[in-house]
Parts: sequence; structure tokens; C-alpha cells
Amino acid sequence: MSETSVPLIIEPADLEKRLASDTIFVIDLCKPEIYVRAHIPGAVHLDYAQIVATRPPVMGLIPEAAQLSALFSGIGLNSGHHVVAYDDEGGGRAARLLWTLEVIGHQRYSLLNGGIQAWSAEHRPLTQEIRPRAKSDYPVRGAATAFVTKDYIKDHLGTAGIVLLDARTPEEYRGEKRLAARAGHIPGAINFDWVNAIDQKNSLRLKPAAELRRMLGALGVTEDKEVIAYCQTHHRSAHTFIVLKSLGFTRIAGYPGSWSEWGNSPDTPVE
Repeated sequence: MSETSVPLIIEPADLEKRLASDTIFVIDLCKPEIYVRAHIPGAVHLDYAQIVATRPPVMGLIPEAAQLSALFSGIGLNSGHHVVAYDDEGGGRAARLLWTLEVIGHQRYSLLNGGIQAWSAEHRPLTQEIRPRAKSDYPVRGAATAFVTKDYIKDHLGTAGIVLLDARTPEEYRGEKRLAARAGHIPGAINFDWVNAIDQKNSLRLKPAAELRRMLGALGVTEDKEVIAYCQTHHRSAHTFIVLKSLGFTRIAGYPGSWSEWGNSPDTPVE
């Protein structure tokens, strides 16, 4: 199988067939104790904290280029690798890694559908063996695409054809649960709790594409729109970004910092 045929959302059976490929690079973003106990053979572990930056009270920012370069070089990643990411929470942490790769221009990546739960449920091979890869030289020259800033959103509030998609819980969206100085949501934003895309009865896989399109379409989220996803720290909404990409949306972006920035900024309107 060629690397170019690897689907964005990859099933456990498909990944297992590809594990021997030199181009496949599996990254585990499970809790450290889960990785140590059992992981996919050859998978390299990353802590979620390594792929986000903080500037309190703002969280979930994109790390500096030099930091990402050192991180990816340290695990042996190179530009020719096709990254397959997974975690133990339904894909949120893994999706944030994949979104980060998109931002820096590394577009060869996939999300393991259902993560370690789906892999284990099908009794796919697991190991405790940890085999570090040789370090590489992975240059990162800065963020380029797939994200927007607070100022961009402020300048485009109410613009026709742009959808702000809030991936937080309804309680956060309505302002009943406050996780910043102010509660509520960005004016005009549409609420789509990220867990609505996950099938809890199917090992945390994504729901069928047709069902996801129907759910999003009912909210006015369609492929002809520019869609900007956000949550509290662009963790949950990174998953929403990957969901949209898997459905064929092309004009999509994430808002790093998300509500931790917007809700803590004195110059932003709140609804």
C-alpha cells in the first residue's frame, strides 16, 4: 500500500497492515501510565503538554517554531513520515497534534479511529517495549495555515459565510459554567459539543460521515462556509477541525487560545 493511500481517518485493521512500513510514524498521546502498560508496537509517546504553549491565563497556544523543531527532531520525525496519532480519550489530544502538523505544513497524517480503545477492543497487537527512534533534523519555520487570531475573529464578526463553531459543552456555551473571567460565547457562534461527533457505543470512533454531515448541516455548518472552531483551549475543537476535514471541508481553521483568550480579554464582545 502506498503512503498516499492512507486515509485521514484510519481504522485499526488498516493501520495494523501498515505498521511495518518505514513511512508510517505512530504517535501515542495516551496518559503516560497507559503507554507504559501497553501501546501499539513502534509507537512513540508524546505528552500533551509538549505540543501546547501557555501564557496564563491564555492556554492552548501554538509553541514557538524552535520548540516544535526540537520536539519533533527528538522523536525522530522527518518530513517524509506519515503520522498516525491516537490517544485514550476519543481523539482530542491526537487531533491537536495533527492540527499542529497542519499548521506547520506537515500534511501527511491520520487519526486512528477510536484510538487505543478501538485497537484494544479488536485485540490488535500491543506491547510494553519502548524503542526510541534515532533523532532527526526536523526544521519548523513557523505557523502558516489552519489557524486564526483573536483580531481576525473580531474583524469578521457577523461576516456572511463565516461560521464560528463552539465545541464546548452547552453549559459553557450558555455561560452557566465559567472557565474564564467572563462566561458565554463569541457573538454569533454555533454550539456543537465535540463529543457529539463520537460514537460512545463503538469504541469512541467517529459517527458515520452521513450522520455527521446531517448534524452539522442542521446547524448551518456546510462545506461552502469558512468554519472557525474553538473551545476553551483548542483541545476539543482540534478534534472538531479534524472531523470537518474528514468530511471534505476545506475552509477550516482553529483558534488557539480559544475562550481562555477571548473570555479573559477586556476588549472582546461576549454573548
